[in-house]
Amino acid sequence: MITHLRILLACGLITLSGVTSEDVIYTTLPLYHSSALLLGVNGCIMQGATLVLRSKFSASQFWDDCRKYKVTVIQYIGEVLRYLCHVPKKDNDQNHMVRLAVGNGLRADIWREFIRRFGDMRIFEFYAATEANVGFANYSGKIGAVGRLNYFHKKVVQYELIKYDVEKDEPVRDENGYCITVPKGEVGLLVCKITQLAPFSGYAGSKSLTEKKKLRNVFQNGDVYFNSGDLLMIDRDNFIYFHDRVGDTFRWKGENVATTEVADILGLINFIQEVNVYGVSVPGTEEGRIGMASIRLADGCEFNGEILYKHVTDYLPLYARPYFVRIQDVLEVTGTFKYRKVQLAQEGFNPAVVKDALYFGDDKEKTYVPLTEDIYNLICSNRWKL
Repeated sequence: MITHLRILLACGLITLSGVTSEDVIYTTLPLYHSSALLLGVNGCIMQGATLVLRSKFSASQFWDDCRKYKVTVIQYIGEVLRYLCHVPKKDNDQNHMVRLAVGNGLRADIWREFIRRFGDMRIFEFYAATEANVGFANYSGKIGAVGRLNYFHKKVVQYELIKYDVEKDEPVRDENGYCITVPKGEVGLLVCKITQLAPFSGYAGSKSLTEKKKLRNVFQNGDVYFNSGDLLMIDRDNFIYFHDRVGDTFRWKGENVATTEVADILGLINFIQEVNVYGVSVPGTEEGRIGMASIRLADGCEFNGEILYKHVTDYLPLYARPYFVRIQDVLEVTGTFKYRKVQLAQEGFNPAVVKDALYFGDDKEKTYVPLTEDIYNLICSNRWKL
């Protein structure tokens, strides 16, 4: 349900980012998405700016369009800026008028690479969701953060980060039945009290879905909070960081694994172009879901199991390492550039089901070896300990 107030709040992000009537905004995102429609189109109207629309995102044509239409502000979501970083380098990469990029979902490593390659423009990263009653804006430009704890903001919008049990898929409650806030430096589920100043309008025509997003009796009897479904962290300097989505985070051997963090580490390897990390169930075990990565190789590169094994053992704790790797020609994404994970997780690592090349992290050989049906059967019968 999009109210006039929600549109005005979304447009306020464009105002806060510093867009003026002199700017030319370039939007390649689908207009059914709130970033493009509420921020791009409505924000442009509100500021009296010029809007350049492209029917479909093209990484190869992106900067040519920016030069042609004298673009000063670009919009991004999800993986858009990473796609731009993977286009072959050109001498005119910094020959443009873009001064500002507005969006969300930008990884810290891509952030650094983007401004190093395309020029030191301002990145205005924010956290929001179409239906949410809370949002943050990284007005200070701290790389990797989505915002900062602000005393006055928190007085008006009463949000908290609470302990969350990934395995049970529910908040942790104390002996009195109330939720528990997490200290600074720890990851927690973002919830925000539903009030007149922070309303939750719900979903059109679906009372059950609307009710599912409400958490009741959070800190006292009768209170109602909006459940964002997102795990965030506030550091000791009060910067706020997006950690992972509840459905994407999985639990293995008693430890929570954030898929975004593992993907960031794997993305540092030069032969990996794209990576999608998710958890898969192992038949016969009750340890939760183990890590698996679907990888698209960089052009002209081959998979190297030894390099990958050394990298994950150097940079990831044992529980977070992806034990299974799937090589794909194309990693499927949604219309808003988020990786599809559900079907991949359902297909798992069975070589009889998956026709792509599969590899298994062999701790004895210290490399990733081809995953054969024999190895698969040993794992499923618990004769190969994970």
